[in-house]
Amino acid sequence: MKENSWLECIRGCGVKHAIDEMIYQCERCGGLLDVVHDVEALKRRPALEWKELFAQRAGLRTGIFASGVWAKKEWVCPQVPEHAIVSLNEGNTPLIPAPRLGRQIGIPELWVKQCGNSHSGSFKDLGMTVLVSVVNAMIKQGRAIKAIACASTGDTSAALAAYAAAAGIPAIILLPHAKVSPEQLIQPLANGARVLSLDTDFDGCMRVVQELTQDPAIYLANSMNSLRMEGQKTVGIEIVQQFGWQAPDWIVLPAGNLGNVSALGKGLLLMLELGLIDRLPRIACAQVQNANPFYLAYRSGFKNYHPVVAHASLASAIQIGAPVSYERAVKVMQRFAGVVEQVGEEELAELCALADRSGLYCCPQTGVALDAARSLATQGIIKPNERVVVISTANGLKFSQMKTAYHAGRSDVRALKYRNMPVEIEASVEAVMKNL
Repeated sequence: MKENSWLECIRGCGVKHAIDEMIYQCERCGGLLDVVHDVEALKRRPALEWKELFAQRAGLRTGIFASGVWAKKEWVCPQVPEHAIVSLNEGNTPLIPAPRLGRQIGIPELWVKQCGNSHSGSFKDLGMTVLVSVVNAMIKQGRAIKAIACASTGDTSAALAAYAAAAGIPAIILLPHAKVSPEQLIQPLANGARVLSLDTDFDGCMRVVQELTQDPAIYLANSMNSLRMEGQKTVGIEIVQQFGWQAPDWIVLPAGNLGNVSALGKGLLLMLELGLIDRLPRIACAQVQNANPFYLAYRSGFKNYHPVVAHASLASAIQIGAPVSYERAVKVMQRFAGVVEQVGEEELAELCALADRSGLYCCPQTGVALDAARSLATQGIIKPNERVVVISTANGLKFSQMKTAYHAGRSDVRALKYRNMPVEIEASVEAVMKNL
């Protein structure tokens, strides 16, 4: 069976390019490009055989198919030769039930997809393995690429630095000054990337990196590069596979640059087209009030869209006012009967703390998604009998300063309902018993 994929303008211009061409936007209309697969070729293998193949690969522990991304190689990037693949066993992340938290927020069947249980601690690994593998293959073929560059709010930089280091390719990281957690900043530094701290916000960094990567020797790694979507779309595929090839009723996820929701939709639509599922879940995107352009556009039925100036948020990874993948995301929301909800700083901090009380250790972005799910359940949009998956995009350990400030009472959050600090007492059984 011969599989193939290529780049194609998302606006339907008909412009096509090979996946290893260094082009990120349509030269005819300026639209973003998507990876398009030869679905007719993929259909030659029946749905049951795809399920059996993926189930077989899920049990592997070594080799490229041990990766949750490359286990779906035929659906992701079939042209990349195996010897060029750069994998750190990304994907295959846990899908865990959270019934205690679910009961507290009005969603009895709540599940959390722990995408932060990955090599660099976020779902960005899924897309970066694909992008760096393609660049690695290009270099092996003699292409004069000297570095890979990205703008980041933290997680993209960590993923790029790790995978580029594994491949021996220089990485250039542009970060907004003083807007990234120390835990996130140290990751690309430790991996040897060239880290530049710009006196601007993420949107400003994005403008600079787009201009920088006009140099053909520097490859762009941000999510406007459609190769990232191909790895990230495996999140939805994994969720369905973990439920025994059944789609949940809802998938709720935090939304910043909107590449994640775009990728999620791609994976689920491919499964539907190939007959592995017979229905689509609904999708809910969650934004913070301090950076809510997608929410505002949704309120107008996506008729009006205006970038905003993103203000400081505890959820720094989605503190983005001009999302690059807006057009892609709108198409997904329309196809999936999607909704967009916004969340305040107080609410996301309290929901993080509540979730942690049920055994999770949530990053603030996951807190945004959880509170949006709670709000939608309160409004009756999410029904009590529906199965809901919240995507946790990053490991909470990347944001321990935010949690420390909350429990130490140094946070701007006023209520602090779940604050918990150690009690200092003398070293005696009597003192311990008195304080129990």
